[in-house]
Amino acid sequence: MTELVPFVVALVVPLTGPASIYAPSCVLCAQLATEEINVAGGLLGRPVRLRIVDGSGDPELVAAEVDRLVSRNHVAAIVGWHISAVRRRVAPTVRRRVPYIYTALHEGDETTPGVLATGETPDIQLRPALGWLSDEIGVRKWFVVGNDYVWPRQSAVAAAEFLHGRGTGVVDMRFAPLGTADFRTALDRIGRSRATGVLMLLVGRDAVAFHRQFAELGLEDQCARFSPLMDETMLAEIGPEASRDVFSASGYFEALPTSESLAFGSRYSRRFGPGAPPLGGPGESCYTGLLTLVELVRRTGRTDGEHLARVDRVHVASPRGPVHVDASRASAPARQRVYMATADRLGFDVLDSL
Repeated sequence: MTELVPFVVALVVPLTGPASIYAPSCVLCAQLATEEINVAGGLLGRPVRLRIVDGSGDPELVAAEVDRLVSRNHVAAIVGWHISAVRRRVAPTVRRRVPYIYTALHEGDETTPGVLATGETPDIQLRPALGWLSDEIGVRKWFVVGNDYVWPRQSAVAAAEFLHGRGTGVVDMRFAPLGTADFRTALDRIGRSRATGVLMLLVGRDAVAFHRQFAELGLEDQCARFSPLMDETMLAEIGPEASRDVFSASGYFEALPTSESLAFGSRYSRRFGPGAPPLGGPGESCYTGLLTLVELVRRTGRTDGEHLARVDRVHVASPRGPVHVDASRASAPARQRVYMATADRLGFDVLDSL
């Protein structure tokens, strides 16, 4: 009996740099999804295989590697969590030759044909969270600190416009290159500002460094901190002594008390054991990205990349709950539940649904 050709998925995640903090959970969650898909019979009988691609470094080089893999038929789909600067180079390279399922939160203007963006966008995450923080804890003046690339800058603009419309506002903004370890200049400006909240649009270990330095300077008594990009691995590295009045919003937290989330966490623990990286939003998003691929195959009855890449609307039942993706919507291609949470030592306490 002839063995069916494996369906190879390029899992594009950052293996170096500040965003690499998310990679261990992303890889294991994608591995779990792949194993479960194969136990259920694969994709129309074809076994799924992962090929890890480093999504860190120069976006042009990442795009060139993805183009090489697609052009040589080494991969049949692209899935992964990586920063928007990388997505903006990969998307036009792939452009409906194979499906590209982008799972990270992003600024919300992705309309490239063949790209299904399943992550959170400002209108369902950032804006409602800022409104919640204003209403519930009284934060009205914000200082924005972000990395210097498209997602932080466009998110900062969206935040400023939203806050202005509510009669609140941004008192200052500062952006730093990816890989920044010293935030003393920005922290000094925060200390001298009228801000009562810091909107952090920093990635991975850059955010860890900022949090630690923020606490060392005693700024916790002046400002609450909010980040739309913060997972349980980051929180563990920050430590409980530097995470007082830290808030986040995400479609998924490990502590999410829903049946879908609890079942997912149980399967993850059984498969990888107690020493596995903590579950968090970026990791779970890669699991959901693989489920999205399964739904594309179900919708089309095909496994060839060009047919799968033509689907622009899909509904996925995931650990975070239902995710509805409509690639024709530039501002918010994905509709999903988003939750507000606060740091509670090494985990999050889920406070509300936005």
